[in-house]
Amino acid sequence: MEFLSHLFSSGTLSQFLVGLSRTTILFIVSSGLSLILGILRIPNVAHGSLYMVGAFLAYSVIHLFGGGVAAFVAALVIAPLGVAALGFVLERGFFSHLYEREHLMLLLLTFSFALIIGDLVKIVWGTEYRSVTLPVVLQGSAEILGLPLPYYNLVLLLVGPVIAVFLWLVINRTKMGKIARAAAVDREMVSAVGINVGWVFAFTFVLGCFLAGLGGALIAPMTNISLGMDHSLIIEAFLIVIMGGLGNVWGALLGSLVFGLTQSLGILVWPKFGIVFPYLAVVAVLVFRPRGLLSSTW
Repeated sequence: MEFLSHLFSSGTLSQFLVGLSRTTILFIVSSGLSLILGILRIPNVAHGSLYMVGAFLAYSVIHLFGGGVAAFVAALVIAPLGVAALGFVLERGFFSHLYEREHLMLLLLTFSFALIIGDLVKIVWGTEYRSVTLPVVLQGSAEILGLPLPYYNLVLLLVGPVIAVFLWLVINRTKMGKIARAAAVDREMVSAVGINVGWVFAFTFVLGCFLAGLGGALIAPMTNISLGMDHSLIIEAFLIVIMGGLGNVWGALLGSLVFGLTQSLGILVWPKFGIVFPYLAVVAVLVFRPRGLLSSTW
């Protein structure tokens, strides 16, 4: 009874809400990786590095504009766009020439870019930890079910579903999204009807990079911005994509929920080994549903 009362205490509910807000970051980054892996078939190991660049760019933009709400909003726009521009250069300059090559070559190329981007970040921003202060309007907390929840966490809870609906509309209701889905299944047939598949792939890659940059910009006020912040994130993102279902936006959302909440609540159940719970959840899902929680879209 004591265990149950602890499990359903107010602290557990508070931890649940905090876990939901972290899930938003995981979903945004994982959805971008899912698009790239699902349509282009590129296991983009550098996706975490792009997330890191987004965080550093957000830091620079906020400090350039002197802080405040306007600077923070500018960072949420400029940082993802900057990462998307970098993604466009990488896709047009390198990946567009290698789509027919083996997946191992693409994997090695993305790993090389991860190392290069890491060194470039070190050159531009140095090795010191950076931090971002939230605007005054986002400081403080609101009461949710009688429990305090920081305003910024509440914003993240609202952003997640908006991004999910936006991606679903892009993939399922726009011409570009439908062409991308068709190209993922049979790119030769799409090319045969006169569609430039290369630009479709470029659009998909840039969108995925934009989401990585957005995730980095959103996480900036919640953690220390530093070299290496991409390492754990990319592992988690790949596990979420595999667990949710390849190329499935809702699968990425569901996988992020499972991963984020099991980690958050696992800390309450067994603090010393809380980090193990999300990986146990991944193993359990893949044992019973090897193709993921939701079916692969393509």
